[in-house]
Amino acid sequence: PGTDWEFLAQQAVSAAIAHSPYAAFATDSTLYEVAVKLTDDAEVHQLNRAYREKDKPTNVLSFPMVQEDLLEGTANTDDGEVLLGEIVLAEGVCAAEAAEKGISVADHATHLIVHGTFHLLGYDHMDDNEAEAMEALEIRALLS
Repeated sequence: PGTDWEFLAQQAVSAAIAHSPYAAFATDSTLYEVAVKLTDDAEVHQLNRAYREKDKPTNVLSFPMVQEDLLEGTANTDDGEVLLGEIVLAEGVCAAEAAEKGISVADHATHLIVHGTFHLLGYDHMDDNEAEAMEALEIRALLS
């Protein structure tokens, strides 16, 4: 039996949102959308070069579509739906990292989708404090 990638992505995104300051998105009438794409390393390499000026593939890229200051509500929408953004996973990089860690690709992809969702919600890991805060949220989401 293969992995149900759509279900895995829905669970990972929902867990991240539920453990964020925007948990109300998961409980109120707000509809939110996150696009998750599993693609090859070449496409992620191209995106990483174009958007981050890094000439190599990476495991996950996130493309937020809502400004952080507008996340507090749905005032930025006409219909109450919030398109948070897109998460792109590199299948080969993800599989290689999972093998190195001795975990399943599905478990590693779940972690990367949670990580990417926090980026869509405005989190980053540019300094140690940000990294620690983001990692703590990821751990809580993954344990749920």
